[in-house]
Amino acid sequence: MKKLALNSNQPINLDFGLLLIRIIIGLLMAFYGYEKLTHFEEMAASDFWQKNVNFIGFTGKVPLALTVFAELFCSLLVLIGLFTRLALIPLLICMGFIIVSIAQFTILNSGDNGYEFNTAFVYFIIYLALFFTGSGKYSLDSKFLKS
Repeated sequence: MKKLALNSNQPINLDFGLLLIRIIIGLLMAFYGYEKLTHFEEMAASDFWQKNVNFIGFTGKVPLALTVFAELFCSLLVLIGLFTRLALIPLLICMGFIIVSIAQFTILNSGDNGYEFNTAFVYFIIYLALFFTGSGKYSLDSKFLKS
């Protein structure tokens, strides 16, 4: 067992840290996707998805379905660590689209309690970090995709 050295730059357990990040971020984003899935028809008909969201020429149901795919299904893949890097690509595209098109590059906002970061930007940075680190030892990727 490793000694806990608080003044060391060596990881205590990098793979366990990646597991915690995958679980938390996967669950949080999956809740967004599940909410969109359960209210799909009314959201697709709303003015926001009809007028404000234009993804490669599509509005309404198509971008909403792609968002549900990324936020719900890809998040669940990240959560269990299966095809993690592949599942992160739609999530990165989704968060990038929100940052560019919906938030119009607004990364820092003035909130009720001071400044706050755009949530899509925070997710984007975490997804990007997971893309570079991989899913870690405690994942289905490490079980099935040994290289």
